[in-house]
Amino acid sequence: MGFTPLAGTRAPVRVWTDPYTIEAQAARQLRNIGALPWVQGVAVMPDVHFGKGATVGSVIAMRQAVSPAAVGVDIGCGMSAVRTSLTAADLPDDLGPLRSAIEAAIPVGFAMRDDAVDPRRVRGLEQGGWDEFWRRFGTLDRKVAQLETRAQRQLGTLGGGNHFVEVCLEQGGPDDGRVWLMLHSGSRNIGKELAERHMAVARGLPHNVDLPDRDLAVFLAGTPEMDAYRRDLWWAQEYARRNRAVMLALLCGVVRDEFPRVAYDEPISCHHNYVAEETYDGVEVLVTRKGAIRAGRGDLGIIPGSMGTGSYIVRGKGNLDAYCSASHGAGRRMSRGQAKRTYSTADLAAQTAGVECRKDAGVVDEIPGAYKDITQVMAQQEDLVEVVAHLKQVVCVKG
Repeated sequence: MGFTPLAGTRAPVRVWTDPYTIEAQAARQLRNIGALPWVQGVAVMPDVHFGKGATVGSVIAMRQAVSPAAVGVDIGCGMSAVRTSLTAADLPDDLGPLRSAIEAAIPVGFAMRDDAVDPRRVRGLEQGGWDEFWRRFGTLDRKVAQLETRAQRQLGTLGGGNHFVEVCLEQGGPDDGRVWLMLHSGSRNIGKELAERHMAVARGLPHNVDLPDRDLAVFLAGTPEMDAYRRDLWWAQEYARRNRAVMLALLCGVVRDEFPRVAYDEPISCHHNYVAEETYDGVEVLVTRKGAIRAGRGDLGIIPGSMGTGSYIVRGKGNLDAYCSASHGAGRRMSRGQAKRTYSTADLAAQTAGVECRKDAGVVDEIPGAYKDITQVMAQQEDLVEVVAHLKQVVCVKG
């Protein structure tokens, strides 16, 4: 399908879903965003839903300005995946021990490591730039200076919420049954700390006083506040990328211990909460993708469903109307609280049948029924991406 314009906005707001299905709170947010004087345009992905300040599933192009809320608090959150040489026939009938080995190698939830990861001791991990990366920590907002040890110990850890590690099988096609490894995580506590500090600064700036929503407060180009945010933002985005790289290397090591002859293709990695400098129609803009991936022509990306449904490896079509973007997943159709009130652990077990995963009350809010239909979401963005591989998880590790 193509896009539908959202009426009543100053800047164009293009929607890749039925506008009448967007929750009222999210629709108000989108109109508020479209009214901002710095906004060049907005692309709304089919997984759109209400978020803090800016909607999740929104791509916002701004001229000479950026809104921290349009990135979100988990700066650089995204996906990584790699295809292996294994097939379904290689996997044991009981996947419990494999799940346990993954959980032993990658701390989840609020857990952190006893000691920071030494990149030199992780097989397959990129070795370049680590010293310079950590040196730049000293240039960040001075109020986070005491968090360096925590940031180091959280590198290579999953976090909680909708973050996950999965072992998946390719569905259909010539590689039916091929094993993939996939994970979803971001910049952990340090990204959240940086984001919240800059959001507070932005809300206090004079040019943001009369905004329809103070959570949409922006920084303006050429100001010390913008320079400070961009410095911290770029670092946090790199932290998130390196965090996923560490976990993927550790995950590959777990599988290699079980299957010594395994081989791996080139990994795929993509942010879906971030800022990028891009040009459209000759205009240089800062593009914030909050719950959206870049889908430039030929770009490989990852669009997950939920802990009991399929995920997709995709290739971007470079749709300029969408600022070369696509959805970051299925998107929630109900809040975590509503999910807990609606579903039971028995429902969770039924909806995750055949998946080696947690099935307790602690993850009921992540039940597949709390998410939109990923098949429909994919159908609504056929003009944004093409499917390279359809995956279905057999192991899912949650925080």
